[in-house]
Amino acid sequence: MAFTRRKALALPLIALATACAIGTAQAQTQVQDSYPGKPIRLIVPYPAGGGTDTIARLIGTQLAQRWGQPVVVENKPGASGILGNDIVAKAPGDGYTVLLGITTVVQIPSLYKKVPYKLADLAPVSQIARSADVIFTPRSTGIKTIQELVARAKAQPGTLSAASYGNATSSHLHIEQFNMKAGTDLMHVPYQGSGPEMAAVLGEQVTAAFVDATAAYPQLRSDKLRVLAVTGSQRHPALPDTPMLGEVSYPGFEANGWFGVFLPASTPQAIVDKLGREVASIVHTPDMNRRLSEMGLIPVGSLPQEFKPVLERDAAHWKSIVDAAQISLD
Repeated sequence: MAFTRRKALALPLIALATACAIGTAQAQTQVQDSYPGKPIRLIVPYPAGGGTDTIARLIGTQLAQRWGQPVVVENKPGASGILGNDIVAKAPGDGYTVLLGITTVVQIPSLYKKVPYKLADLAPVSQIARSADVIFTPRSTGIKTIQELVARAKAQPGTLSAASYGNATSSHLHIEQFNMKAGTDLMHVPYQGSGPEMAAVLGEQVTAAFVDATAAYPQLRSDKLRVLAVTGSQRHPALPDTPMLGEVSYPGFEANGWFGVFLPASTPQAIVDKLGREVASIVHTPDMNRRLSEMGLIPVGSLPQEFKPVLERDAAHWKSIVDAAQISLD
């Protein structure tokens, strides 16, 4: 009798739970179906004309055509991307304020003591593409391999230099990591962007340079430079015969630079998933694949659940280098 009574009392609870689950699913479907119902702001935390801006406009144009809603690209440069990132982190979670961010999204919390938002305030939507650093040396140095660069650095301590495209950028962190891994003391020489950095290595002002593949792309076949290696977890498609650092006895350089889409963390998962699927679909089109490859990038087009572990892994990786090298922008 007791069992029958308990069973009878449980039935309404089960029915209520089932109704709630059905209601939630229906609500998510309604949210997903009605989105987007107005123009979308696509925030780029860097000036117009750069690689991030170019990718944002390519993605934005395709989204607008597919969804029949304007996608307005807004450039919000400032504080190494913090200003634009913060705008999206604090925006309403309705799917209408979107971030086109880069690797600094996960590096910033380790480089600054005070950041107005947390990484957890941003929901990953899709990793659009990966980049890599290409390690150049002027041909006039006579250095032909990474091993020769290390040998000369050790034979001539304190005399060899390595250029980056800026303080606390991925290339700077790679130089510090390389010094720690190889036991060298390459002197870091930061430049204000990849353009001046490339000019310095072409002008033989530095011994080597860690250059973003996007900026390096036009010079990959230069007769003035020699490519020694690349960072990343796979060989760069434009340099199939160039080894990764991990292939020449220096593992740990698998983390690449990347471009990705984010929404405020308060955004319903149905909207995050819908935008993620659409961006991934755009990236996988032949035309977008070609455009990204021509920029020296490796197209990805991942879904939200695929992008999230990349962020977690990369955040821990860059933090370990920042802490070990004691780098700070405060």
